[in-house]
Amino acid sequence: MEARLVAEGLQLGESPRWHDGRLHLSDWGARRLLAIDDAGRAETLATIDAIPFSFDFLPDGRMALLAGTTVSIRRPDGGFARHADLTHLSAKPWNEIVADAAGRLYVNTIGFDFPGGDFRPGLVASVASDGAVRLEAEDVAFPNGMAIDAAGTMLVLAESYASRLTAFAIGSDGALGARRAFAELPGFHPDGISFDAEGAVWFADVPGRCCVRVTPDGTIAGRIDVDRGCFACMLGGEDGRTLFILAADWQGPQAIGRTGPTGQVLAARVAVPHAGRP
Repeated sequence: MEARLVAEGLQLGESPRWHDGRLHLSDWGARRLLAIDDAGRAETLATIDAIPFSFDFLPDGRMALLAGTTVSIRRPDGGFARHADLTHLSAKPWNEIVADAAGRLYVNTIGFDFPGGDFRPGLVASVASDGAVRLEAEDVAFPNGMAIDAAGTMLVLAESYASRLTAFAIGSDGALGARRAFAELPGFHPDGISFDAEGAVWFADVPGRCCVRVTPDGTIAGRIDVDRGCFACMLGGEDGRTLFILAADWQGPQAIGRTGPTGQVLAARVAVPHAGRP
C-alpha cells in the first residue's frame, strides 16, 4: 500500500479524528487545532497554548479538549468551558483522550516530565458527563493512543515504552477492568491508533516510520511505510476506507515547534473500513 500526500506544512500533527466530512487534528508545534478536507484545504479552529493537547467528539458533536491537566468542552461560540480538572491524579501534562457512545471520556498521562524526566508509569482515568473524575488504571508504560471498539465493550491503549497494545474490558458503568495484552509488538513503539470494522487496530510508529495493522490475535496483517516518523493514524473518508497518517521528521521532543514544518497528512486506501462510533 502506498500513501498520497494530502497536506503539508505542519509542525507536528497528532490526535486525528474524522468528523463531519473532514479530518480534524492537533498541530502541537504550531499550537493549532485544524480541520483539513480531502483536497488539503486547512481551517484553523482554535489556538491551544499547551503541549500536548488532544481532543475527541462527544456523541452530540461537541468537541472535548484535553490540554495540560484540564478537560474542556467547546462552546457554540468556539471557546472552551472547563469540564474537569485532573491535577489531583497527576500534575504532569495529560496526553490522549477518547469518547464513548455515552459521552464518557477516557484520558491518559505518561506520568513524568518529558523530555528529561526519569521514567514513571502513567495513568488512565475516566471523566463522566457531569465532570466527575475516576482513576481507571495505573502502571502503564508511556500511554499514547486509545480507541474503543464498535461494541463499546473494550478500550485499547498503546503502551509505547512496553511495545504493546493493551486491552481493557469496559463495564456497564464505564469502569475499566480485565486488563490483557491485545498484541505484543516487539520492535515497535505504537503511538496513535484506530480500530477497523474487523476488530483489528492500525497503529502508528515513529522510529519505524510506518503504520501497521494488527489483528486481535496479534497477527501483523498490513503495513504502510513512509519517509518520516508516523505519530498517529485514523480511518475515515466517505466510506471509512481511507487511512489518514500524520507524519513528520522526528528530531526529539525538545525540537517541537523549533524546526521547519516537516509535518504531513498522508492518505492510503485500505480494504477494511473504520469500525464507526461505538
